[in-house]
Amino acid sequence: MNKFFIMMAHTYKNRVKSKSFIITTIITIALIFGLSNLQSIIETFSDGEDEKKVAVITENEGWLQSLQQILATNDDLSIEAYEGSLEEAKASVEEEEHSSVVQIEEGEEGLPQATYYANQIANTGDSEPVRQALQQLKAQQVTQQADVDQETLQQISAPVNFELVALEESAKTAEELNQTRGLVYIMLFFMYFSVIMYGNMISTEVATEKSSRVMEILISSVSPVSQMFAKIIGIAFLGLTQFAIFILVGYFGIQQSMQSGEGSMLEAFGLTEVQPSTVVFAVVFFLLGYLLFATLAATLGSLVSRLEDAQQIVAPMMMLIIAAFLIAMFGLGMPEAKFITISSYFPFFTPLIMFLRVGMLDIPVWEIALSIGILVASIALLGWLGARIYRGGVLMYGKSSSLKDLKTALQLSKKEK
Repeated sequence: MNKFFIMMAHTYKNRVKSKSFIITTIITIALIFGLSNLQSIIETFSDGEDEKKVAVITENEGWLQSLQQILATNDDLSIEAYEGSLEEAKASVEEEEHSSVVQIEEGEEGLPQATYYANQIANTGDSEPVRQALQQLKAQQVTQQADVDQETLQQISAPVNFELVALEESAKTAEELNQTRGLVYIMLFFMYFSVIMYGNMISTEVATEKSSRVMEILISSVSPVSQMFAKIIGIAFLGLTQFAIFILVGYFGIQQSMQSGEGSMLEAFGLTEVQPSTVVFAVVFFLLGYLLFATLAATLGSLVSRLEDAQQIVAPMMMLIIAAFLIAMFGLGMPEAKFITISSYFPFFTPLIMFLRVGMLDIPVWEIALSIGILVASIALLGWLGARIYRGGVLMYGKSSSLKDLKTALQLSKKEK
């Protein structure tokens, strides 16, 4: 066991001191801090911007007044009547005296139609409020011509009251479903990036040792099983270290945004009142999913002896996590679909799909236990099979990037016994 812990500590120290780990951590910290204070950052850069003046050319004073009333609540736009010609108004926009000019004319059946002029029309955030206001103005004109009462128009345009009520007592409410969706989104990305990043670390760690011929020395002193799981657990501690840093930065970033009175990132994802059981299942499925894919990555990494081949050999594993990611994203809207239920019992999909079902549906305890049991059994089976493949794979050198080499690795492992 002493050799096991030495290898585990060696893997952890080498990776935590690497430039790639430090740079990735710093960039992610900056990204998390920026997202948690996004609203404050946007307002900081938007401070000092002048109110955008929109020049309106129209012969109908009533339309101008209606347009001003509709956009009165928009603090970013100022509607002004322009007395000059259209060419003069265009020149005013080019000289930046006005941000844009709108020419409103009477079209068919006496309804307003408009043309919007600006130096650049790529930013729809400037033109869209004006377009929506003109749409409301047109609706007002149509109702006036049809002699429809204004109160009746407001009732027609008002959104319908539509409430979702689950008949089963144990079913989740709409608020709980929204909160679970936010947590599922976060876990999906955490699982996706952790498998890609840490899985590659494990496979390249093995390939690096083989390329430097260190593996020949290790094999004579430490069993292949100890080597494989020492790397898996060492990288796991590396991931926990990195995630702990991210969580602390996110916590302080959210606290700072809440102190400034802005909406926090937790509110944006609907995670203000997440059930503790959902968090527990998230941690359980995340750890089991990591162990499953990490074991697979170590097994595949033992088949190659060059770093350039490591990316190619783990490609099938990446396809599995991408498939699970896409199915889970679809399942957010249809968690009760038949294929979602079936795929939740496939070991490589279980960490994401079963967590999705647990969070969004009220499923029997035996289904959860069965999926966890299948996942644990798959990890044990893959660990046993992976150890045998690892035992022979670490002895294979040369160009090797095909899954057909699994058979060769198994044959070599038998000779070592």
